[in-house]
Amino acid sequence: MPVGAQIMIFGRYPVAGKAKTRLIPALGPEGAARLHRQMTEHVVAMARSAVRKTGARQIGITFCCTGAPLKAFRAWLGPDLVYLQQGSGDLGTRMLGAFKTALVKGPGPVIVIGSDLPDLTGDIIDQAFKRLENDDIVLGPAADGGYYLLGMNSLHPEVLAGIDWGTEHVCRQTRDRINGLGLSMAELPLLRDVDRPDDLSRLGNDLRFARHLDDSPLISVVIPTLNEARALGPVLDRVREGEGVEAIVVDGGSQDHTREIAARAGATVVEVGGGRAAQQNAGAALARGRWLLFLHGDTLLPKGYPGMVQRAMTSPATVAGAFRFETDDSGPGMRLIQWMTNLRSVFLQRPYGDQGLFMEKRVFDQMGGFASLPIMEDFELVDRLRRLGKVVTLPQAAITSARRWQQLGRVRTTLINQMMIAGFLWGVPVRRLVRLYRSHGIGRYEKKRSKACKTL
Repeated sequence: MPVGAQIMIFGRYPVAGKAKTRLIPALGPEGAARLHRQMTEHVVAMARSAVRKTGARQIGITFCCTGAPLKAFRAWLGPDLVYLQQGSGDLGTRMLGAFKTALVKGPGPVIVIGSDLPDLTGDIIDQAFKRLENDDIVLGPAADGGYYLLGMNSLHPEVLAGIDWGTEHVCRQTRDRINGLGLSMAELPLLRDVDRPDDLSRLGNDLRFARHLDDSPLISVVIPTLNEARALGPVLDRVREGEGVEAIVVDGGSQDHTREIAARAGATVVEVGGGRAAQQNAGAALARGRWLLFLHGDTLLPKGYPGMVQRAMTSPATVAGAFRFETDDSGPGMRLIQWMTNLRSVFLQRPYGDQGLFMEKRVFDQMGGFASLPIMEDFELVDRLRRLGKVVTLPQAAITSARRWQQLGRVRTTLINQMMIAGFLWGVPVRRLVRLYRSHGIGRYEKKRSKACKTL
């Protein structure tokens, strides 16, 4: 594969009312934008798949943008792509500008593809490059009379001139132009893009996109528990107040009535050992929702939380979020701790797990879930999420129990927490951090709480 090989993806930022406008009558502005976002992410994933298949860094990926600044696209789709603003003019003029940019350093091959192709695969992209080894042009015809892919080894501006863009004649006119120029051409399999309401029917059974056709996406609240009978009832009552929500309680072997309370509240209850990371991963695997919300068993969500989550995740640049940290202790010392925690959460984008961490299930699966760590699993996942995009902290508070600060002491608990963060960032082995964590009173607190639970 020549060094100059490029994949140029044409796409728009998914702003409600401006993206996939022909789908708005069927899906509404928000639904059309959501579907456009998912299809664009799918095309980018297929381009990355094709690059990985080469086994070397021989193919560059450039996203040709419109509808937002380049930094917004970078936050949305990741820093590994090159971003280029589309020029002005009709589609042919803009595509010509992309080809010129890609071919300025020498011969291609270069392919340009659209961003509304649910059936596109990495193999089709790979096939396009292979066809260009023997032909001047490769064309991917679309079922609506246009084309979804055009590839060239060198610049042929005439191929893009005089075409009736936006009509069913585009592909035929392009074929005629290529043949008239005496250029050799290969064609790829026919694909269907999604432009009109009639195109949506075939997506209904496609699990990758079906969620985006629903105006009320489901939120799955995953709650890892261990001896939380005292606090869990009100927590689940608040969870159930939300519409379109399922609760999944993953218990780590409680010795009290945690599982019975969860079952009576209508939650899905499973028992999983191995620590909180394993519990949360198991709960996420059972989840049916578009969004995951990981919640501690002693943390009360704010009223109306489903709408807050959905609004926070509207921006494609946002990959995850959490609520403002607050406890049920209103003393001045605790208020100072809350202020410091929220300062870190907002400005460093590092919320803790007891703030109700939420994200799209697709993103969670893409990240590989929580790392198999005995502690700091939430901190480690947030650290990875920050590299992918923005992690927001909502102004509404999730109220968590202050029992640990009260029993161990506010200063001591805060110092232990900061010691764990510093050690983790400095690369201290996790096993050593666990020993330090338990030797400074946390282990004794957990044993005391477990013993108390046996009496319930």
